[in-house]
Amino acid sequence: MLSVAIQNSGTTLVKGARATQSTIFLKILMAASGTIFIGFVLVHMYGNLRAFWGHDAYDAYAEGLRTFGTPDLPYGGLLWIIRAVLVISLVVHVYCAATLWRRAKRARTIQYQVKKHTGAIFASRLMRWGGVTLLVFIVWHLLEFTVGKINVAGGATNDPYNLVVDSFNTWWLTLIYLVAMAMLGAHLHHGIWSATQTLGLTGSERSRTLAKRSAFVLAVVIAGGFSLVPIFVLAGVITK
Repeated sequence: MLSVAIQNSGTTLVKGARATQSTIFLKILMAASGTIFIGFVLVHMYGNLRAFWGHDAYDAYAEGLRTFGTPDLPYGGLLWIIRAVLVISLVVHVYCAATLWRRAKRARTIQYQVKKHTGAIFASRLMRWGGVTLLVFIVWHLLEFTVGKINVAGGATNDPYNLVVDSFNTWWLTLIYLVAMAMLGAHLHHGIWSATQTLGLTGSERSRTLAKRSAFVLAVVIAGGFSLVPIFVLAGVITK
């Protein structure tokens, strides 16, 4: 009996170790895919802000992305490479998030009789539902500006600058966009902080403080930077 108990205990420990290693690996994958998205949104934000330089500067940037690397790359080749990397990163990110959430839910075999809404629980919920909101927004954003190119104002869709102005002159589209950017900022804030913990960059009090401040600043810069163009279009500063 003792040998059986020891064997069962050893098996449980091995399974627990494997689960822990797998969980850490999933968190590392989430951090890596998230880092790719951060790099992308920074470049994308820069491209959006070129709307302040006017029609020609904005469209020249958009066309430059399509002609980059030609003739070694086909027309629009860089964009398709970027899209492929982003789609793979998105699939990895969503899969890891869903898997970790299911594991955490299964680990709570006994439901709490009294739920304490701590900051950690709120941040976790915001990450989950904020992530779902961002996923829905990304689908719509691609349909509007990339895949379908929908101009809700009824204007032309073959001019990137005018499409942006027409879109953000519509108040409800601007409102949806700003809500999505608020969600993006919150997602980045918590996600960057979690990634630094996963990657072992918060071993000291000083590094933890730096990581928290960096996460906050980067989240505000990205969310705020993306929000500037729609706000200034709706205010009539950026016009056709």
